[in-house]
Amino acid sequence: MNGAESLVKTLLAGEVDVCFANPGTSEMHFVAALDGHPDMRCILGLHETVVTGAADGYARMADKPAVTLLHLGPGLGNGLANIHNARRARSPMVNVVGEHAREHKAYNAPLTTDIEGIARPVSDWVRTIASPDTVGRDTAAAIQAASRRPGQISTLVLPADIAWSPSNGPAAVEPADAAPVPAGAEIDRIAALLKSGAPTVLLLGDGALREEPLNMAGRIAAKTGCSLLGPLSNKRITRGAGRVALNRVPYVVDMARALLEPFEHMVIIGAREPVAFFGYPESPSRLCPDSCRIHRLADASFDLPATLEALADAVGARQAAPAVSTLDRPAVPTGEIDQDKIALMIAAMMPENAVVADESITTGRMFFPATHTAPPHDWVQITGGAIGIGPPLATGAAIGAPGRKVVSLQADGSGLYSAQALWTQAREGLDVTTLVFANHSYAILQGEMRKVGVENPGRNAIDMLSLDRPRIDWVHLAKGYGVNAARATSMEELSDAFGRGLAEPGPYLIEVAM
Repeated sequence: MNGAESLVKTLLAGEVDVCFANPGTSEMHFVAALDGHPDMRCILGLHETVVTGAADGYARMADKPAVTLLHLGPGLGNGLANIHNARRARSPMVNVVGEHAREHKAYNAPLTTDIEGIARPVSDWVRTIASPDTVGRDTAAAIQAASRRPGQISTLVLPADIAWSPSNGPAAVEPADAAPVPAGAEIDRIAALLKSGAPTVLLLGDGALREEPLNMAGRIAAKTGCSLLGPLSNKRITRGAGRVALNRVPYVVDMARALLEPFEHMVIIGAREPVAFFGYPESPSRLCPDSCRIHRLADASFDLPATLEALADAVGARQAAPAVSTLDRPAVPTGEIDQDKIALMIAAMMPENAVVADESITTGRMFFPATHTAPPHDWVQITGGAIGIGPPLATGAAIGAPGRKVVSLQADGSGLYSAQALWTQAREGLDVTTLVFANHSYAILQGEMRKVGVENPGRNAIDMLSLDRPRIDWVHLAKGYGVNAARATSMEELSDAFGRGLAEPGPYLIEVAM
């Protein structure tokens, strides 16, 4: 058994059985080892940002890591943006990065880089395998690190000569440590605060946004009168009819400040304190008022369901009835396309148990509140702010949640970073319906220009913020990747096309003319 085979066998023993890959020459022994293990599902991405973004989407729905296969430092570098997004989502991921044979590195061949130096800013755990006899142990350590609650990024560097050299075989993966629960005294302190009646909001994140923990938070809110909020950007939220409705902290600073202004206390469970996405002249970075006291009850590494259960017991909320959304499908709008009508159409037509992958950016700011009463579904979204995650995220989500329709809500500018993911959707026959909102611009940046005082941008700024001359034809682009596609210029055309996409198995794309 060589080192590459030891690595694959250890991955499979650790229940890592999906590999998103874009390999090169230095990884051929690993590719050969993967070929010898058909129980490892191998999925090719045409660019490394597709590979890493798909691994993120997979982990969010499967609740376990995939492995990525990346080619040397430049391949890792190509995938960094979506590794960053995955790290901000706290998604588990094991990156295997090929490296030159150890003796060959001394010759400074063209692809020689500092792989560990590239990996460290976006990884929680990094190791270069130093010996064929440590391959299994190092791989097991990478899986264990990635699986540590709430999820981490592991990057394992595999020199080519270690991959081809005889190895002593796979290793067992140690079980993850049990997640902690806040001390009883801390639970009691927060319970007393909630019972006091002071204006308080629970900011819920990560594992607290699944159905049962949200239900328990709803009971606490019903009993104590506190409010519930989620962060702007989230790994995954379980929502829709029958679930506790949760609003998110808005992107726009003034809106966020106005929403948070009434609260004297914020209790954070699985989230971070909300801050502005960017700094602006004479604008605060913190979104909570200075008078609001922040209570960090449990970060995302805690057992968040158990934390909320303990808090519910402490306030006597177990028998309280949480406020849940009721199913309300609005009429499908007609006429000219606009953002509000699209939101209503999604709420009206969303299939039950769908997964919504959201990188709709400017167009989609009202999609989330408009779909509280849609059928039950999960909502995943861009987390780290590095655009280009949408198509890969939908791709990985479809693989991580087989049998569920994925609805991808996609800004056109962001989608162009990773449109190659459409080819992977076609090759794998993934059930993804994509709506591309084609305003042919970086509309969010046009708004950001106004925020810094530029009301009448000149030619240079206009050219950097617009996507015309020529306009991108998403229908032809999708068909070129093997995905059926249509263009909609009215709400009637859009609802017809959306219905076709939902009814057909496999990928389908609609260019929505905005």
